[in-house]
Amino acid sequence: MKKLITASLALIAMTVWANAAILGDDGLHKAPWMRDTFKDLSEDLEEANAEGKRLMVIIEQRGCIYCKKMHEEVFPVEEIASYINENYFVVQINMFGDVEVTDFDGEALAEKDMVKKWGALFTPMILFFPEEVDEGLSASRAAVATMPGAFGRHTTFNMLNWVVEKGYDGDEPFQKYHARKFEEQSK
Repeated sequence: MKKLITASLALIAMTVWANAAILGDDGLHKAPWMRDTFKDLSEDLEEANAEGKRLMVIIEQRGCIYCKKMHEEVFPVEEIASYINENYFVVQINMFGDVEVTDFDGEALAEKDMVKKWGALFTPMILFFPEEVDEGLSASRAAVATMPGAFGRHTTFNMLNWVVEKGYDGDEPFQKYHARKFEEQSK
């Protein structure tokens, strides 16, 4: 019995480790499901659509305790990591970075200036996008949902599902969707 428990714990640890993020040279967590792109959001959206995935932009910063929490406690959960990998094309933006980002409206700015343009004040901040963005819209206006800050496993998983299911187009706001799903998940 002791060997079975030890083997089970090892399997759980390996699953979490396989989904864990490492710290990059920029001090940001790098998860296996993140994409290294030229940060041209129109191109990223096109590539996401070609793969049948939704575009998700995550804004983070070096030393962010809430980013660390998400990358150590929430994103590595197998159910969440698998769901992101299967359904999302994820681009990371450094809140204080200098890499050029091209917004949907065509404006190109350093990450730190783009984050200001979008009005992002907290990290992590996740922006979710529709399959098509109207010409001339900035990312902050085009986003169908925004997740500002760190949330627990169920809230995060439910938000990921709500976006994929296009709940933002329906009559059930996320808060009610989450309450209904959380009740089911708590049983």
